[in-house]
Amino acid sequence: MFFGALALLFVGAFVAADDTVYAPGTGNLASGWENWSWSSTLDFASTAGPGAVESISVNTTAWGALSTYAETAFDNNYAGLRFDISGAQPDVSIYFSTSSNSDVSPSLPLASMSNFVNESAWTTITLDFNNLPGNEGVLATDSCANGASYFITNIVLLDEIIVTPIFLSAEPLAGDVLAVTSQGDVDFSQISATLNGKDLTLNKTATFSPSDTPSQTISYFTLSSPLSSGSLLIIAGTNTTFNYTIPAPSYGTINIGNTKDISPSIYGVNFPTDADYIKLLGVTVSRWGGNAVTAYNTNGTFTNAGNDWYFENRIADPIADPFLQFVSEAGSKSLFTIPALDWVAKDNVSYSYSRTVYPDQEAYDPYNSDAGDGLLPNGSWVTPPPQSNAYTPWNTSMAAAMLTAMPIKPDIITVDNEIEIASNTHQDMHPDPMGYDEELARVIATAIMAKNTLPSVEVAAPSTCAWWYYWTSSIGYTDNAAHNNEDFLPWFLAQMNNASTQAGTRLLDYLDIHYYFAADTSANDADAKALRLRMTRSWWDPEYIDESYIGTSVPAQWSEPNPNAVVLIPRMQQLIEQYYPGTKLSVSEWSSTDDTDITGGLVTVDSLGIFGVNGLDQATYWSQPDQMGPIGLAYWLYRGNGTYFGDKSVQVNMADRNEDVLGVYASTSDGEKVTMVIVNKDVVPVNLAISNIPAGSYFLRHFGGDAGVAKWQTTIDIDANSNFVVPSYTAVFFQQQ
Repeated sequence: MFFGALALLFVGAFVAADDTVYAPGTGNLASGWENWSWSSTLDFASTAGPGAVESISVNTTAWGALSTYAETAFDNNYAGLRFDISGAQPDVSIYFSTSSNSDVSPSLPLASMSNFVNESAWTTITLDFNNLPGNEGVLATDSCANGASYFITNIVLLDEIIVTPIFLSAEPLAGDVLAVTSQGDVDFSQISATLNGKDLTLNKTATFSPSDTPSQTISYFTLSSPLSSGSLLIIAGTNTTFNYTIPAPSYGTINIGNTKDISPSIYGVNFPTDADYIKLLGVTVSRWGGNAVTAYNTNGTFTNAGNDWYFENRIADPIADPFLQFVSEAGSKSLFTIPALDWVAKDNVSYSYSRTVYPDQEAYDPYNSDAGDGLLPNGSWVTPPPQSNAYTPWNTSMAAAMLTAMPIKPDIITVDNEIEIASNTHQDMHPDPMGYDEELARVIATAIMAKNTLPSVEVAAPSTCAWWYYWTSSIGYTDNAAHNNEDFLPWFLAQMNNASTQAGTRLLDYLDIHYYFAADTSANDADAKALRLRMTRSWWDPEYIDESYIGTSVPAQWSEPNPNAVVLIPRMQQLIEQYYPGTKLSVSEWSSTDDTDITGGLVTVDSLGIFGVNGLDQATYWSQPDQMGPIGLAYWLYRGNGTYFGDKSVQVNMADRNEDVLGVYASTSDGEKVTMVIVNKDVVPVNLAISNIPAGSYFLRHFGGDAGVAKWQTTIDIDANSNFVVPSYTAVFFQQQ
């Protein structure tokens, strides 16, 4: 059993009652257990945790583990594992192994069991072995990569787990449904409901327990009367009540005759873990990119972390060829980054800024005290050493050889990654600020090489990092002035158009950019959550003034219209139409700003809907979403397990929709049957009356609200033109059968 990793090594064949691995007051592991930990500093008699309770103090470096080994053989008839843990939501996973045949379980992230572990109190975690993720669960494999510090005590293997029956939530859903989440063997006869004082009859129609989050179940009840505005009271047992005020309906309509194509390539992610992950979330484009790939050397699969981690070389993870192999096997398109600077990593051990050469650096790698960050205490860079210290030369001929040798060819290549800021991210490799002309030359050279090597490959560039650099370079506004005061992306598109004409072939298939919401939502309080949920308007809305530096300052050197509104997709589409018609638009990095909060999942649902409505051609989320977390559930909502949102966007008109708190998206694939996604970003329920929704049976998926972050689904009946209630902070998918 491994914590961060925690590892119980199982050997063989007797059954006991509860088996204590560690208990307070002993100062060590229990009799029969050995410490097999690695890369960890441990104190088995620490009283530094909450309440001075004796515990194991653990300080684990990256990929280290608290590991415990059972000296005596026993079988696997234990019901579960329980422990108390304290820390700042440590990056910890648990897995189990047997020494008899080296079988290893999946890695179970602590975050999949609790997001509330903290430093001020003990959190009790009970892991039920009968409720571990099934074959639809894709578990994180890279938790613990950052190391962790925490306290852990009362570690016990349980002979029996008694689950207390509890009603956890009961919410109105759709036209006449109650969704009731529970744990244990609850008595559903205790559920009753009244709407505006009138008793309702409840008919239980289905119970669902997700295979990859099975600790709770949800049961669906059809009500004797449709949900309507007013007061809904739900009583569950003697002490549990749920009260909702259903608002007056908001009116809208869908027009199934007015459609436009949805690009299937908007449902992409960076670095999916494997083919199962791709299939389960319906990932359509898989990107291999990011800062580290700038230094990728296929001859040895070396790369360099740049200033993300002390400019140190390492073995790439994932390695390019196996990544392309499983992406292809899963049926996803590949978006592959080609290094375009003059150097790549020469090995997996070298680094640029040695303490012995540069003794006055701001910081050093805590796991390699000689490797520095290249910065002086005043924030300025030290003069870098010769690139050959850590790198070996690279050119387009070598890139062509790499592409030629690849057993699986990429579908789309990007020209490096954010090379406009290479003088920061890869300062040791390219210390001079990059300007318009150099960036253009590198893009053209790589594009010509790629088209000559793989005639069917598409090229995406320049993969610019952020709003500021859409319009200028790292050199600054003198670079704009040297180019007729033209902003960078318009100039770039025009130049690529000219270069393509000269080359006799299109050298740019996608204008590729990165977009991260600029507003500060780091507080994650109520105001920050509301801001996070409404800032999706920056994708498309010319009336939305960005709530960041973009909305409050207008550099005089920029010549863009409406400069305080991002209007990202329409703005870029207009530039393409003006300067290089026929180029597609790609956003190969974007993020919700919080992958673990429910609001991050709702931002993602809203954004995917916006992409379809506004005709974005391609998008890949940064980075690999947790399949069981809010972002993964957003992809599952649209694409999971082979049930897809349609390929044509259907017009939705809402009379009084508040774009800050509501998203409504409709689609079709055959021009007859309808699929809809509704995302309620408000803290209160929404009541929608949308006409032209056909009556019939609908497959329903949802997550969020009081029902929690899990894969809930069922089949319901919908009457024509009936109201549709969606709980607060909830995303719903329903598809006509």
